[in-house]
Amino acid sequence: MTSRSILHLRFDMPPGFDAELPEQLRRLLENITPRVQMIEPDSVVLDLTGALPYFHQDPRGLTELIQLRILAYFGVSSAAGAAPSRMLAAMACALTGPGRRLVIDDSPAAVRAFLRPRPARELPGVGARAAATLSDYGLHTVGDVADVPQLTLQRLLGARPGRTLHEHAHGHDTTAVDPTPTPASMSSEHRFDRDELDPAQHRRALLALADDLGARLRSSDQIAAGVTLTVRYADASSTRRSRTLPEPTQHTVLLARTAYTLYDSLNLQRARVRGIALRADALRSDDRASRQLTLDSSDDKPLAIEAVADRARARYGHNLLYPAALAVTRRPPTGVDAP
Repeated sequence: MTSRSILHLRFDMPPGFDAELPEQLRRLLENITPRVQMIEPDSVVLDLTGALPYFHQDPRGLTELIQLRILAYFGVSSAAGAAPSRMLAAMACALTGPGRRLVIDDSPAAVRAFLRPRPARELPGVGARAAATLSDYGLHTVGDVADVPQLTLQRLLGARPGRTLHEHAHGHDTTAVDPTPTPASMSSEHRFDRDELDPAQHRRALLALADDLGARLRSSDQIAAGVTLTVRYADASSTRRSRTLPEPTQHTVLLARTAYTLYDSLNLQRARVRGIALRADALRSDDRASRQLTLDSSDDKPLAIEAVADRARARYGHNLLYPAALAVTRRPPTGVDAP
């Protein structure tokens, strides 16, 4: 029986890359396996299980071949994590830098050796609050969590989260690769000139990204149903958080509020941040909104200013007007449309 093999790739996209590049990468990968799922413009997951015998390769060899093809055809370097499950592959990829790969063998010993030393917060679904709760009870690593009975975790975190965490801590994850095209999205990224520790600068970047996304959504007559925040660190690892909006929106002020909430949920402690990306998810035409957004009176003024700024930008350029908090060191982010 062929071992299950999942590959998670993160592309090191060049600044201002062509919007067609993610689709071109997807088509190249589908020549390896039909089970290709684009997660966002710079990330993809593949099920290599059926491709391994066809190419007469083991997971490491096929991963190297895929990375080489991507580099040769498009000049794009990639980080790769290969493992028996999506969860493990994503965790491995997050720890890997461009041009490198981390392969976890499909054996209980290899899975334990990788998982047990990792911080518990790296498991999917462990946010800042759950991580703090686990830490209060001395559960700092995945190994610590794995050694605790499932019922104890359920008492600490709730029935479903406790059960899921118990499964993940033992490396169990049956999530399949879904090749169904994901809804359209739009993203914007800010890369710091140096590793940035100052939370105030992180929040300035978030505001710039929300401002950029909001303006682009309004100019293209689209609304977003969700927001995803990705923070990349100096050690090449990254953290991603997503949230569905109460109602789809295209307004900067609402996108920024959600971005701040996602950032605060990370509970970063003097983290050396290399870059921040913000993505507007599940885009649709603004004429498909179910109803007009209800905004409290405190939103009236910024939305009125937003409308005036949009008209001025349409006539004189995007950098003419922007939030006052960005007036000193604002650097326009590089925006990328997903296919």
